[in-house]
Amino acid sequence: MGIYVNPGNASFKEAINSMIYVDKSALISYTNHVLNTKQKHMCVSRPRRFGKSMAADMLVAYYSSGCDSGRLFEGRKAEMEDSFQAHLNRHNVIRIDVQRFLESERDIGTFIDEITSRNLNECDSN
Repeated sequence: MGIYVNPGNASFKEAINSMIYVDKSALISYTNHVLNTKQKHMCVSRPRRFGKSMAADMLVAYYSSGCDSGRLFEGRKAEMEDSFQAHLNRHNVIRIDVQRFLESERDIGTFIDEITSRNLNECDSN
């Protein structure tokens, strides 16, 4: 597991152990449904503090081949769907928190170079 490539399920595990967790795993069912279609490119756009990072952590935990997340989804909405087992931990995932990069880098050129370099280094080490 890397920081960006197949980062694992620790963030999602932390989220489901929190008292404020709300099951939004139905997003997995929708995502599975649109894979290999023209609708496969999605944008999760919401105001601040409405769960975008948690949704990304959930999708990483579900799709990432870098971990075993079956138990984390026990009893959740996504587990009830026919497509659930077909994609569980079977894909390589790259998770990039663009906001964290933008906060630490001065200009877009530096940002693009740094994010490219870090991701290529992780891909080379896998």
